Amino acid sequence: MTQKVFLNNEIIDITDAKISSADAGFLYGAGLFETMRASNGVVFALDNHLDRLFASSEKLKINLRGDRQFVADAIYQTLNANELKEARIRLTATSGAINAEKAEPTLLVTAVNFEPYPKEYYDKGIIVVLNSYRQNPSDVLAGHKTTSYFSRISALAVAHQKRAAEAIWFTVDGRLAEGCISNVFLVKDSVLLTPSLKTGILPGIARKTVLELAAQNSIKAEEKELTVDDLLGADEIFITNVIMQVMPVVAIESHNVGNSKPGTVTKKIMALYTEHFNKEVQNDKG
Repeated sequence: MTQKVFLNNEIIDITDAKISSADAGFLYGAGLFETMRASNGVVFALDNHLDRLFASSEKLKINLRGDRQFVADAIYQTLNANELKEARIRLTATSGAINAEKAEPTLLVTAVNFEPYPKEYYDKGIIVVLNSYRQNPSDVLAGHKTTSYFSRISALAVAHQKRAAEAIWFTVDGRLAEGCISNVFLVKDSVLLTPSLKTGILPGIARKTVLELAAQNSIKAEEKELTVDDLLGADEIFITNVIMQVMPVVAIESHNVGNSKPGTVTKKIMALYTEHFNKEVQNDKG
């Protein structure tokens, strides 16, 4: 079956999908995107994704095509048109053509079969590297999931060349920030620590879920400014996004984290997240 996509107002074959050569997203990376995970035909945390999308749209003055219901319907139409129950979904939105008299926003939704990370990543943990690039909390794009993503792709490619799964970013003033495609959590003396949103990090959907689960299960958690010393001194580390969910980190380059195995708190968070995820996609009918 030919892959189907939702473009602007309708479901079409992917081979027929075309955008304007003057589209702001294509020319300047002036767009937003969301990556979502569906299971059992249900999009996990869809309301949270839409909250983030529309908040960024308002802040960055990127016009969206349609309201929340229109966008939600487009996502489910794409999922159903491809007859997928387990899927990775990508939504891309731009304001449309630059300098057009009547610019029409572009909305593209794609869905492909979900391919999980290797099981050994969760069983044994992953290696990450420290990224030499720096992010600026004062950048207008800080904290938004925009299509201006080249620096992230570049840093992640360097990490992969070093046989690492992720690269960790710091701010221009040396504060711990996030991964290229993930949020970062530390565990120190059984307390969960993660950089504050004031650091300019992305307000990740999985990050939000982990903090909520911690609060519900009497796991102390703090959002605060952290440094490389905090990172290297952590008893446990894990990273999150909605595709990987909760991924344990056992080494930072040649530096071992804890006993070089997924830690007790990390494994508890992993189990709580999986339970929560499974419950939501079983109960939520979209």
